[in-house]
Amino acid sequence: MNPPPALPLPLGLYIHLPWCIRKCPYCDFNSHHSPAVLPEQAYLSALLAELARYEAAYSYRPLESIFFGGGTPSLFSAGFVQQVLDTVAGRWNLAGDIEITLEANPGTVEAGKFLGFRQAGVNRLSIGIQSFDAISLVRLGRIHGREQALSAVDTAISAGFSNFNLDLMFGLPGQSLRQGLADLDTALSLSPPHLSWYQLTLEPNTLFHKYPPQLPEDEAIWFLQQDGLARLAQAGYEQYEVSAHARDGFRSRHNLNYWQFGDYIGIGAGAHGKLTDPATGIITRTRTIRHPEHYLACSEQQPERLIQTEEVPVAQRTAEFLMNHLRLRQGFDLNRYQARTGLPESMLEPGLAACIANGLLEREGSGIRCTSRGWNFLDDVLQRFL
Repeated sequence: MNPPPALPLPLGLYIHLPWCIRKCPYCDFNSHHSPAVLPEQAYLSALLAELARYEAAYSYRPLESIFFGGGTPSLFSAGFVQQVLDTVAGRWNLAGDIEITLEANPGTVEAGKFLGFRQAGVNRLSIGIQSFDAISLVRLGRIHGREQALSAVDTAISAGFSNFNLDLMFGLPGQSLRQGLADLDTALSLSPPHLSWYQLTLEPNTLFHKYPPQLPEDEAIWFLQQDGLARLAQAGYEQYEVSAHARDGFRSRHNLNYWQFGDYIGIGAGAHGKLTDPATGIITRTRTIRHPEHYLACSEQQPERLIQTEEVPVAQRTAEFLMNHLRLRQGFDLNRYQARTGLPESMLEPGLAACIANGLLEREGSGIRCTSRGWNFLDDVLQRFL
Protein backbone atom coordinates (compact mmCIF):
# COMPACT_ATOMS: atom_id res chain seq x y z
CA MET A 1 0.00 0.00 0.00
CA ASN A 2 1.29 3.45 -0.91
CA PRO A 3 1.08 6.04 1.88
CA PRO A 4 -1.29 8.85 0.80
CA PRO A 5 0.13 12.37 0.43
CA ALA A 6 -0.26 14.61 3.47
CA LEU A 7 -2.22 17.13 1.39
CA PRO A 8 -3.70 16.97 -2.13
CA LEU A 9 -1.08 17.95 -4.70
CA PRO A 10 -1.41 21.09 -6.81
CA LEU A 11 -3.80 20.45 -9.71
CA GLY A 12 -3.67 21.81 -13.25
CA LEU A 13 -5.87 21.36 -16.32
CA TYR A 14 -4.38 20.83 -19.79
CA ILE A 15 -6.67 21.24 -22.82
CA HIS A 16 -5.31 19.97 -26.14
CA LEU A 17 -6.48 21.63 -29.36
CA PRO A 18 -4.87 19.45 -32.04
CA TRP A 19 -5.19 21.36 -35.31
CA CYS A 20 -2.61 23.46 -37.18
CA ILE A 21 -2.64 25.23 -40.53
CA ARG A 22 0.54 23.32 -41.39
CA LYS A 23 2.57 20.63 -39.64
CA CYS A 24 6.09 21.90 -38.90
CA PRO A 25 8.87 19.46 -39.91
CA TYR A 26 10.44 19.45 -36.42
CA CYS A 27 7.19 19.00 -34.45
CA ASP A 28 6.50 15.73 -32.65
CA PHE A 29 3.38 16.96 -30.84
CA ASN A 30 -0.05 15.55 -31.60
CA SER A 31 -1.04 18.07 -34.29
CA HIS A 32 -3.00 17.64 -37.50
CA HIS A 33 -3.77 19.69 -40.59
CA SER A 34 -6.89 21.72 -39.84
CA PRO A 35 -10.07 21.32 -41.88
CA ALA A 36 -11.48 24.33 -43.74
CA VAL A 37 -13.96 24.81 -40.92
CA LEU A 38 -12.95 23.75 -37.42
CA PRO A 39 -15.57 21.55 -35.69
CA GLU A 40 -15.61 23.89 -32.70
CA GLN A 41 -19.00 22.91 -31.28
CA ALA A 42 -18.44 19.17 -31.65
CA TYR A 43 -15.01 19.45 -30.08
CA LEU A 44 -16.33 21.65 -27.28
CA SER A 45 -19.01 19.09 -26.44
CA ALA A 46 -16.43 16.28 -26.42
CA LEU A 47 -14.03 18.25 -24.19
CA LEU A 48 -16.69 19.12 -21.63
CA ALA A 49 -18.03 15.57 -21.57
CA GLU A 50 -14.51 14.29 -20.96
CA LEU A 51 -13.89 16.83 -18.21
CA ALA A 52 -17.15 15.85 -16.51
CA ARG A 53 -15.74 12.37 -15.96
CA TYR A 54 -13.19 13.85 -13.53
CA GLU A 55 -15.57 16.23 -11.79
CA ALA A 56 -16.86 14.09 -8.94
CA ALA A 57 -13.40 12.97 -7.83
CA TYR A 58 -11.36 16.13 -8.37
CA SER A 59 -13.46 19.31 -8.67
CA TYR A 60 -13.09 20.03 -4.94
CA ARG A 61 -9.34 20.52 -5.44
CA PRO A 62 -8.46 24.07 -6.52
CA LEU A 63 -7.28 24.33 -10.11
CA GLU A 64 -4.01 26.26 -9.96
CA SER A 65 -3.57 26.58 -13.74
CA ILE A 66 -5.28 25.97 -17.07
CA PHE A 67 -3.28 25.56 -20.28
CA PHE A 68 -4.66 25.53 -23.83
CA GLY A 69 -1.97 23.75 -25.88
CA GLY A 70 -1.71 22.30 -29.33
CA GLY A 71 -1.62 22.25 -32.20
CA THR A 72 -2.49 25.90 -32.57
CA PRO A 73 -5.08 27.00 -30.00
CA SER A 74 -5.20 30.50 -31.48
CA LEU A 75 -7.00 29.00 -34.50
CA PHE A 76 -10.05 28.67 -32.26
CA SER A 77 -12.45 31.50 -31.60
CA ALA A 78 -12.51 33.54 -28.41
CA GLY A 79 -16.10 32.34 -27.99
CA PHE A 80 -14.91 28.74 -27.84
CA VAL A 81 -12.35 29.58 -25.16
CA GLN A 82 -14.99 31.58 -23.25
CA GLN A 83 -17.40 28.63 -23.18
CA VAL A 84 -14.69 26.27 -21.91
CA LEU A 85 -13.61 28.63 -19.15
CA ASP A 86 -17.17 29.54 -18.14
CA THR A 87 -18.02 25.85 -17.77
CA VAL A 88 -14.90 25.13 -15.75
CA ALA A 89 -15.50 28.13 -13.49
CA GLY A 90 -19.09 27.05 -12.90
CA ARG A 91 -18.27 23.47 -11.92
CA TRP A 92 -14.77 23.53 -10.44
CA ASN A 93 -12.99 25.16 -7.55
CA LEU A 94 -10.52 27.70 -8.99
CA ALA A 95 -7.55 29.23 -7.19
CA GLY A 96 -7.99 32.98 -6.77
CA ASP A 97 -4.77 33.67 -8.68
CA ILE A 98 -5.22 30.95 -11.31
CA GLU A 99 -2.87 31.13 -14.30
CA ILE A 100 -4.66 30.57 -17.64
CA THR A 101 -2.34 30.21 -20.64
CA LEU A 102 -3.11 29.92 -24.34
CA GLU A 103 -0.55 29.05 -27.02
CA ALA A 104 -0.61 31.27 -30.09
CA ASN A 105 1.05 31.23 -33.51
CA PRO A 106 1.94 34.67 -34.93
CA GLY A 107 0.50 33.54 -38.27
CA THR A 108 -2.97 33.17 -36.74
CA VAL A 109 -3.03 36.40 -34.73
CA GLU A 110 -5.68 39.07 -35.06
CA ALA A 111 -5.99 42.04 -32.72
CA GLY A 112 -9.65 41.33 -32.05
CA LYS A 113 -9.00 37.67 -31.30
CA PHE A 114 -6.26 38.42 -28.74
CA LEU A 115 -8.56 40.93 -27.06
CA GLY A 116 -11.31 38.31 -27.06
CA PHE A 117 -9.03 35.74 -25.42
CA ARG A 118 -8.16 38.26 -22.72
CA GLN A 119 -11.82 39.08 -22.10
CA ALA A 120 -12.62 35.35 -21.94
CA GLY A 121 -10.27 35.01 -18.97
CA VAL A 122 -6.93 34.03 -20.51
CA ASN A 123 -4.24 35.92 -18.57
CA ARG A 124 -1.07 34.50 -20.13
CA LEU A 125 -0.02 33.90 -23.74
CA SER A 126 2.73 31.66 -25.09
CA ILE A 127 3.69 32.87 -28.55
CA GLY A 128 5.52 30.45 -30.85
CA ILE A 129 8.07 32.74 -32.52
CA GLN A 130 10.90 30.14 -32.98
CA SER A 131 12.99 32.63 -35.01
CA PHE A 132 12.90 36.20 -36.32
CA ASP A 133 15.04 35.33 -39.34
CA ALA A 134 13.11 35.04 -42.61
CA ILE A 135 15.22 32.21 -44.03
CA SER A 136 15.14 30.23 -40.79
CA LEU A 137 11.37 30.58 -40.58
CA VAL A 138 11.01 29.12 -44.06
CA ARG A 139 13.36 26.24 -43.22
CA LEU A 140 11.33 25.53 -40.09
CA GLY A 141 8.08 25.46 -42.05
CA ARG A 142 6.57 28.34 -40.09
CA ILE A 143 3.60 30.19 -41.59
CA HIS A 144 4.62 33.61 -40.24
CA GLY A 145 7.40 36.06 -41.07
CA ARG A 146 9.52 38.42 -39.01
CA GLU A 147 7.04 41.31 -39.10
CA GLN A 148 4.17 39.08 -38.03
CA ALA A 149 6.26 37.85 -35.10
CA LEU A 150 7.02 41.39 -33.97
CA SER A 151 3.41 42.45 -34.50
CA ALA A 152 2.11 39.53 -32.42
CA VAL A 153 3.93 40.82 -29.36
CA ASP A 154 2.60 44.36 -29.85
CA THR A 155 -0.89 42.94 -30.30
CA ALA A 156 -0.62 40.91 -27.10
CA ILE A 157 0.50 43.93 -25.08
CA SER A 158 -2.22 46.13 -26.61
CA ALA A 159 -4.82 43.49 -25.69
CA GLY A 160 -3.79 43.77 -22.03
CA PHE A 161 -1.42 40.82 -21.63
CA SER A 162 1.27 41.76 -19.13
CA ASN A 163 2.24 38.09 -18.76
CA PHE A 164 3.43 36.31 -21.89
CA ASN A 165 6.10 33.89 -23.08
CA LEU A 166 8.07 33.80 -26.31
CA ASP A 167 9.24 30.44 -27.70
CA LEU A 168 12.59 30.74 -29.47
CA MET A 169 14.88 28.02 -30.83
CA PHE A 170 18.61 27.92 -31.54
CA GLY A 171 20.90 25.51 -33.36
CA LEU A 172 18.76 25.89 -36.48
CA PRO A 173 19.70 24.59 -39.95
CA GLY A 174 22.40 26.85 -41.38
CA GLN A 175 22.34 29.17 -38.35
CA SER A 176 25.56 30.96 -37.47
CA LEU A 177 26.60 32.24 -34.06
CA ARG A 178 25.81 35.78 -35.19
CA GLN A 179 22.36 34.82 -36.46
CA GLY A 180 21.50 32.88 -33.31
CA LEU A 181 22.47 35.77 -31.04
CA ALA A 182 20.64 38.24 -33.30
CA ASP A 183 17.45 36.20 -32.82
CA LEU A 184 17.93 36.26 -29.06
CA ASP A 185 18.72 39.99 -29.00
CA THR A 186 15.53 40.71 -30.95
CA ALA A 187 13.52 38.69 -28.45
CA LEU A 188 15.15 40.49 -25.52
CA SER A 189 14.40 43.88 -27.10
CA LEU A 190 10.69 43.02 -26.77
CA SER A 191 11.08 42.54 -22.97
CA PRO A 192 8.98 39.38 -22.62
CA PRO A 193 8.31 38.44 -18.98
CA HIS A 194 9.18 34.84 -19.89
CA LEU A 195 11.37 33.36 -22.61
CA SER A 196 11.65 29.68 -23.56
CA TRP A 197 14.98 29.36 -25.39
CA TYR A 198 15.73 25.83 -26.45
CA GLN A 199 17.86 23.89 -28.88
CA LEU A 200 16.29 22.33 -31.97
CA THR A 201 16.42 18.54 -31.72
CA LEU A 202 15.48 16.02 -34.40
CA GLU A 203 12.70 14.05 -32.76
CA PRO A 204 11.52 10.63 -33.99
CA ASN A 205 8.41 10.57 -36.17
CA THR A 206 9.10 14.00 -37.64
CA LEU A 207 10.01 15.05 -41.16
CA PHE A 208 13.33 16.43 -39.92
CA HIS A 209 14.15 13.05 -38.39
CA LYS A 210 13.38 11.26 -41.64
CA TYR A 211 15.22 13.83 -43.78
CA PRO A 212 17.74 15.47 -41.42
CA PRO A 213 18.75 19.04 -42.24
CA GLN A 214 22.35 20.20 -41.86
CA LEU A 215 22.63 21.52 -38.32
CA PRO A 216 25.52 23.54 -36.84
CA GLU A 217 28.41 21.61 -35.30
CA ASP A 218 28.11 20.75 -31.60
CA GLU A 219 30.94 23.13 -30.72
CA ALA A 220 29.24 26.04 -32.52
CA ILE A 221 25.96 25.31 -30.69
CA TRP A 222 27.84 25.19 -27.38
CA PHE A 223 29.36 28.64 -27.90
CA LEU A 224 26.00 30.03 -29.00
CA GLN A 225 24.34 28.61 -25.91
CA GLN A 226 26.96 29.96 -23.52
CA ASP A 227 26.90 33.44 -25.06
CA GLY A 228 23.13 33.42 -25.07
CA LEU A 229 22.86 32.37 -21.43
CA ALA A 230 25.18 35.18 -20.46
CA ARG A 231 23.01 37.70 -22.33
CA LEU A 232 19.85 36.39 -20.72
CA ALA A 233 21.34 36.66 -17.24
CA GLN A 234 22.63 40.16 -17.94
CA ALA A 235 19.15 41.17 -19.10
CA GLY A 236 17.67 40.09 -15.75
CA TYR A 237 16.25 36.68 -16.61
CA GLU A 238 16.52 33.79 -14.18
CA GLN A 239 17.18 30.40 -15.78
CA TYR A 240 14.93 28.41 -13.48
CA GLU A 241 14.72 25.38 -15.81
CA VAL A 242 16.97 24.06 -18.56
CA SER A 243 15.18 26.04 -21.29
CA ALA A 244 12.99 28.44 -19.29
CA HIS A 245 14.00 31.99 -18.38
CA ALA A 246 11.80 34.41 -16.47
CA ARG A 247 11.76 37.80 -14.89
CA ASP A 248 10.93 37.86 -11.19
CA GLY A 249 7.36 36.69 -10.58
CA PHE A 250 6.77 35.30 -14.08
CA ARG A 251 7.72 31.64 -13.89
CA SER A 252 5.26 29.38 -15.70
CA ARG A 253 3.12 27.94 -12.92
CA HIS A 254 1.56 25.30 -15.17
CA ASN A 255 4.90 23.96 -16.38
CA LEU A 256 6.37 24.14 -12.89
CA ASN A 257 3.58 21.85 -11.75
CA TYR A 258 4.70 19.29 -14.38
CA TRP A 259 8.34 19.61 -13.37
CA GLN A 260 7.53 19.34 -9.66
CA PHE A 261 5.53 16.12 -10.12
CA GLY A 262 2.19 17.73 -9.38
CA ASP A 263 -1.15 16.49 -10.66
CA TYR A 264 -2.90 17.56 -13.84
CA ILE A 265 -5.95 16.54 -15.81
CA GLY A 266 -5.45 16.27 -19.57
CA ILE A 267 -8.44 16.51 -21.92
CA GLY A 268 -8.67 16.61 -25.70
CA ALA A 269 -7.29 14.42 -28.48
CA GLY A 270 -3.98 12.89 -27.40
CA ALA A 271 -3.86 14.67 -24.04
CA HIS A 272 -2.01 13.11 -21.12
CA GLY A 273 -2.72 13.47 -17.41
CA LYS A 274 -1.22 12.45 -14.08
CA LEU A 275 -3.38 12.03 -10.99
CA THR A 276 -2.73 10.92 -7.41
CA ASP A 277 -5.46 9.27 -5.36
CA PRO A 278 -5.50 11.21 -2.08
CA ALA A 279 -6.81 8.19 -0.15
CA THR A 280 -4.31 5.58 -1.31
CA GLY A 281 -1.39 7.47 -2.84
CA ILE A 282 -1.75 5.48 -6.09
CA ILE A 283 -0.46 7.50 -9.08
CA THR A 284 -2.23 7.06 -12.42
CA ARG A 285 -1.28 8.26 -15.89
CA THR A 286 -4.09 8.94 -18.35
CA ARG A 287 -4.02 9.37 -22.12
CA THR A 288 -6.81 10.08 -24.57
CA ILE A 289 -7.28 8.81 -28.14
CA ARG A 290 -4.85 10.74 -30.35
CA HIS A 291 -6.46 11.39 -33.71
CA PRO A 292 -9.07 14.18 -33.51
CA GLU A 293 -11.53 12.43 -35.84
CA HIS A 294 -11.31 9.24 -33.79
CA TYR A 295 -11.54 11.28 -30.60
CA LEU A 296 -14.78 12.94 -31.73
CA ALA A 297 -16.29 9.68 -32.96
CA CYS A 298 -15.37 7.81 -29.79
CA SER A 299 -16.69 10.60 -27.57
CA GLU A 300 -20.08 10.29 -29.24
CA GLN A 301 -20.31 6.54 -29.81
CA GLN A 302 -18.00 4.77 -27.32
CA PRO A 303 -17.09 7.23 -24.55
CA GLU A 304 -15.95 4.38 -22.30
CA ARG A 305 -12.99 3.80 -24.68
CA LEU A 306 -11.92 7.44 -24.84
CA ILE A 307 -9.42 7.42 -21.97
CA GLN A 308 -6.75 4.86 -21.18
CA THR A 309 -5.32 4.68 -17.67
CA GLU A 310 -2.18 3.09 -16.29
CA GLU A 311 -0.91 2.96 -12.74
CA VAL A 312 2.67 4.24 -12.35
CA PRO A 313 4.68 1.36 -10.83
CA VAL A 314 6.51 2.10 -7.60
CA ALA A 315 9.79 1.21 -9.31
CA GLN A 316 9.21 3.91 -11.94
CA ARG A 317 8.28 6.78 -9.63
CA THR A 318 11.80 7.80 -8.70
CA ALA A 319 12.87 8.08 -12.34
CA GLU A 320 9.78 10.12 -13.27
CA PHE A 321 10.21 12.43 -10.29
CA LEU A 322 13.91 13.04 -10.98
CA MET A 323 13.50 13.34 -14.75
CA ASN A 324 11.41 16.44 -14.15
CA HIS A 325 12.79 17.93 -10.94
CA LEU A 326 16.42 17.85 -11.97
CA ARG A 327 15.59 20.06 -14.95
CA LEU A 328 14.99 22.80 -12.37
CA ARG A 329 17.87 24.99 -11.24
CA GLN A 330 16.71 24.74 -7.62
CA GLY A 331 16.41 20.95 -7.76
CA PHE A 332 14.16 19.44 -5.11
CA ASP A 333 13.71 18.87 -1.42
CA LEU A 334 13.80 15.33 -0.03
CA ASN A 335 10.57 15.99 1.84
CA ARG A 336 8.87 16.78 -1.49
CA TYR A 337 10.21 13.52 -2.92
CA GLN A 338 8.58 11.54 -0.12
CA ALA A 339 5.33 13.51 -0.27
CA ARG A 340 4.87 13.22 -4.02
CA THR A 341 6.10 9.71 -4.67
CA GLY A 342 5.06 8.03 -1.41
CA LEU A 343 8.57 6.55 -1.22
CA PRO A 344 11.21 6.82 1.53
CA GLU A 345 14.36 8.89 1.13
CA SER A 346 16.41 5.70 1.32
CA MET A 347 15.31 4.83 -2.23
CA LEU A 348 17.52 7.65 -3.46
CA GLU A 349 20.62 7.11 -1.36
CA PRO A 350 22.77 4.88 -3.62
CA GLY A 351 22.26 7.10 -6.66
CA LEU A 352 22.73 10.29 -4.65
CA ALA A 353 26.00 9.07 -3.19
CA ALA A 354 27.37 8.17 -6.63
CA CYS A 355 26.30 11.46 -8.24
CA ILE A 356 27.64 13.60 -5.42
CA ALA A 357 30.95 11.73 -5.50
CA ASN A 358 31.22 12.36 -9.25
CA GLY A 359 30.38 16.07 -8.99
CA LEU A 360 27.01 15.74 -10.74
CA LEU A 361 24.75 16.58 -7.80
CA GLU A 362 25.19 18.67 -4.67
CA ARG A 363 23.35 18.54 -1.37
CA GLU A 364 22.55 21.29 1.11
CA GLY A 365 20.52 20.05 4.06
CA SER A 366 17.53 18.27 2.54
CA GLY A 367 17.94 20.07 -0.80
CA ILE A 368 19.32 18.28 -3.85
CA ARG A 369 20.24 19.93 -7.14
CA CYS A 370 22.45 19.46 -10.17
CA THR A 371 25.87 21.04 -10.29
CA SER A 372 26.67 22.96 -13.47
CA ARG A 373 28.34 19.81 -14.79
CA GLY A 374 25.37 17.66 -13.82
CA TRP A 375 22.92 19.98 -15.57
CA ASN A 376 24.87 19.51 -18.79
CA PHE A 377 24.82 15.73 -18.42
CA LEU A 378 21.32 15.05 -17.11
CA ASP A 379 21.07 11.72 -18.89
CA ASP A 380 24.15 10.52 -17.00
CA VAL A 381 22.63 11.65 -13.72
CA LEU A 382 19.37 9.84 -14.34
CA GLN A 383 21.16 6.64 -15.30
CA ARG A 384 22.49 6.42 -11.74
CA PHE A 385 18.91 6.00 -10.46
CA LEU A 386 17.56 3.56 -13.04
